[in-house]
Amino acid sequence: MIYPSIDKLLNIVSSKYELVHIAARRSKEIARTDYLQKPENEYKSTKNIGRALEELEEGLLRVDKKDEE
Repeated sequence: MIYPSIDKLLNIVSSKYELVHIAARRSKEIARTDYLQKPENEYKSTKNIGRALEELEEGLLRVDKKDEE
């Protein structure tokens, strides 16, 4: 089973495409800077993409909603 659940994540972002974009950007940032939002032993995932999704679920990443015209 994948953690965190995609259903929970889609309550935070508006689409799967936005979710992929946010997770990929944060994952690359983690790889580039080695900066994590919480202590490494508190993550369930060992990979950066999973850690990015965990941070999104826990509200550690801010998602700006732009007005769509």
